[in-house]
Amino acid sequence: MKNILILGATSAIAEKVAQRYAAQGNRFYLVARNHTRLASVSADLQVRGAEKVISNALDLSDMNGHPGLIRAVAEKLGRIDIVLIAYGSLGDQPACEADVKLTLQELNTNCLSVISLLTLLANTLEAQGSGCLAVISSVAGDRGRQSNYVYGTAKAALTIFMQGLRNRLDRHGVQVLTIKPGFVDTPMTRDFKKGLLWVSPEAIAKGIEQAIHNKRDVVYLPFFWRYIMLIIKLIPEKIFKRLSL
Repeated sequence: MKNILILGATSAIAEKVAQRYAAQGNRFYLVARNHTRLASVSADLQVRGAEKVISNALDLSDMNGHPGLIRAVAEKLGRIDIVLIAYGSLGDQPACEADVKLTLQELNTNCLSVISLLTLLANTLEAQGSGCLAVISSVAGDRGRQSNYVYGTAKAALTIFMQGLRNRLDRHGVQVLTIKPGFVDTPMTRDFKKGLLWVSPEAIAKGIEQAIHNKRDVVYLPFFWRYIMLIIKLIPEKIFKRLSL
């Protein structure tokens, strides 16, 4: 039986990941901002077979609450076997271009607040000498594009931070997994036109579970995004800056 902490537990991907682990009879500590949605997810996991579900409604973008949260998790769960950080926002790029406050807000939600949590959790898992820190980043962080470079900047910085954590924590028996999804059909992307490259949250959740089990460091989901982004990264800047991407 595993003790699993999910931050951003009401996101579509996190919910599907939790369902897979609930069927195995694991224990959960769930955190999300929406109390009503969180209660619904918690009840669903219990029906699906979770041994125990604890929930905590909290705005994770507010870093002041992070130390108390980590203490509460330690008190309720003890050992932490898996952490999944799955919250974030897909901000309005043109609005961010017009308002620096919105830009900083997006960077805080998608990067700085996550780094705050990772710093605290890294110390916890390092001390216990085991566990997995899994964080949903994005292929958007592999190269800056005019259509979403604020979001991409946050994910790029987060990816680099996790590389450093991985280098630090591997010798202490802690897995650090960077998850890079491509296009996922979720409520956050409901206004986007869907095409052949889009996949369901269920498909991403299956890939995350497998990556944790196989002790992966970085996983692109679906796998073909690794090759798509490799090609995109190889385009010379002189050409790339003229593309409408």
